[in-house]
Amino acid sequence: AARKTTQSGASGAAKVSTAKDGSTILDQTVVINGLNMRFKVSAPATELVSKNATAKGTLGLNVLFHGDGGQSFFDFPNQGVNANLMGVALLTPDPDLRWGGSDPKDNTGLVRPEGPAHSAAVNELLTKVLPTVVNFDSSKIFLEGVSGGSLLLSGFMIPTFGASIAVPGAIMGCGGLVPQVPVQGDISNLRLHFQSTTDDPRNRSDIHAPIKAYEKLITGSASLLTADATPVGGHGIEFDEKDFVSGVQLLTNNYNSPVVAGQEDIYKPAGGAPADTDIFNAAGAKAGTAAGAKTGCRCASCRGARFGLCARRCCKHGYPSSEGKGGQEGS
Repeated sequence: AARKTTQSGASGAAKVSTAKDGSTILDQTVVINGLNMRFKVSAPATELVSKNATAKGTLGLNVLFHGDGGQSFFDFPNQGVNANLMGVALLTPDPDLRWGGSDPKDNTGLVRPEGPAHSAAVNELLTKVLPTVVNFDSSKIFLEGVSGGSLLLSGFMIPTFGASIAVPGAIMGCGGLVPQVPVQGDISNLRLHFQSTTDDPRNRSDIHAPIKAYEKLITGSASLLTADATPVGGHGIEFDEKDFVSGVQLLTNNYNSPVVAGQEDIYKPAGGAPADTDIFNAAGAKAGTAAGAKTGCRCASCRGARFGLCARRCCKHGYPSSEGKGGQEGS
């Protein structure tokens, strides 16, 4: 039967398919605030809501926001259940498939005039529509942005609804905005990771600025806000140093590492970890390296750096030391 949203907008019947891990994929469109909101959710059959018999679920969600053009929505790289998170992918209601829409006078790609409206519709979908489709733990709604999707998340969604939804963590893939709207509530304990590549031209301006802005908002712990730009590549989410599709898949497959488990290096090259780099702020890298030399540690927490992480683990956090020797060095 067709579902209704809380605004009495009709929706189409869900299309059903099977995910790679055998879970069930529902592909459905609902109308929220006049916007067509298409979404996919991949869940074990036991977690699907039957005849409105909702129940408290134990699995969380990894909600994917695609980049401009929507390819990641159609690929659905986060389908299935990974690290106890069910995959959800959302499609922007924008006809040009851009989260937040666009301004014809803008030549930067960063102006997203429909950001507030899109965010409000996403919030409605996650909090009121999705619970009628699948049972999940509402305290575990994690977010993942790809390029333009990261702009919506950092610029609008997290500032407005991050606190009310109690988002535990989010990752920004090759993109970010300084909050474009007033921050509502407390997001000081949000786990936020920015992932980019060495040659993304946006690193030193478009991504560096939101990192600094969120540094002032996420104050619960120095380790909550991190960023990495060690994969070699330009803007294109080439986190595996190959191409867009496989790069997004790598980021998604390892979502649990930087966000849920609080580890930063999703990219592990076969030839060993790359050298320290702070592509977002060269001056910060030099200062961090000097501080790290005093402690013999190369992680961001010990270096006193809040972003620009090296991919190598270290010392008191129970990781291999900066010299590359294995084993545990403290607790």
